[in-house]
Amino acid sequence: MSRRTGFFFDERCFWHAAGLHVLVLPVGGWLQPPAGSGHAESAESKRRLKSLMDVSGLSDKLKLSSAPMASEEDLLRVHPADYLARFKAMSDAGHGELGEEAMVGPGTYEIARQSAGLAIAAVEAVLSGELDNAYALSRPPGHHCLADRGMGFCYLANIAVAVEAAKARHGLKRVAVLDWDVHHGNGTQSIFYGRDDVLTLSIHQANCFPTDSGYVEERGEGAGLGFNLNVPLYPGSGDDAYRQAMERVIVPALEQFQPELIVVACGFDANGVDPLARMLAHSETFRAMTRSIREAAERLCKGRLVLVHEGGYAESYVPFCGHAVIEELAGVRTEVTDPFLPMLEGQQPDADFRAFQRGAIERMVEELGLANGV
Repeated sequence: MSRRTGFFFDERCFWHAAGLHVLVLPVGGWLQPPAGSGHAESAESKRRLKSLMDVSGLSDKLKLSSAPMASEEDLLRVHPADYLARFKAMSDAGHGELGEEAMVGPGTYEIARQSAGLAIAAVEAVLSGELDNAYALSRPPGHHCLADRGMGFCYLANIAVAVEAAKARHGLKRVAVLDWDVHHGNGTQSIFYGRDDVLTLSIHQANCFPTDSGYVEERGEGAGLGFNLNVPLYPGSGDDAYRQAMERVIVPALEQFQPELIVVACGFDANGVDPLARMLAHSETFRAMTRSIREAAERLCKGRLVLVHEGGYAESYVPFCGHAVIEELAGVRTEVTDPFLPMLEGQQPDADFRAFQRGAIERMVEELGLANGV
């Protein structure tokens, strides 16, 4: 069934650059300069996703929009004024390091505000009833950003900023944020860790980045105890593990929480050819997870669902994963076929590994106490 799906993007988000790198390491010493910018978090995977959508005709099925930059009022609900001032000063100077793996380039502050603005606008359009669901092609990403420190290519907490804006404008009492980026959503977790009005859930590769967070034992604190759920998966986990995590942990937790809005930190770096992780998900994995979360949103919160782009560094493959997700959101299928799919389906874990990972997920279900409520 066709749905009113919005796609929020802005050319300025493709212009962020933090200097010459090879993946995540700055050029220098024995490390030779790359042919392009060289940084893993380049614009190409996002630009190619939009290009594939245009060529396939998927863009014609969507409502395409840009949005204003996030306002200072929006940002201050999450980030302290001194952090924003420090960030802007670095950006104006054209260089600086805002935190671990968060190098600032010329104009990064304004581009990051644009990225957050896309997330805000996507949420607003869904809550207002203008759209059934939406996708924000936000860049730079945001899920590693702490309230007062950048981290992991992230400078502003895009989703947290959008959630707080929605709560301020619409009075929402319960919002769920699911993160399926391959890296732990530590920034989002930290911002909402002491609160019971935002349920944060993260499916990620165990001990990948950051290596000191994302454990099952991290459940929240104070009023937020029980409202943070982590599902760390073993390296090498593939399609089956992600489907099991959604079915056995994520959907039951959402059903118990009864959110009024679901936001997904939609990273594609769990794909089987990503340079910054070691998982074996593929385009049909992402399509299936999107179907699962869309159906949950339709049961629980009138379909109010927004996906916000996060990681994914395989320029050749992110477009196919993203295209599958947006097709599923919109309820349409194009003629696009994933040329990598046969290869990745042939590399899935064997039966013993799948049984081992399923057992680990069942232990998580028991440890998280999902049968007794979140």
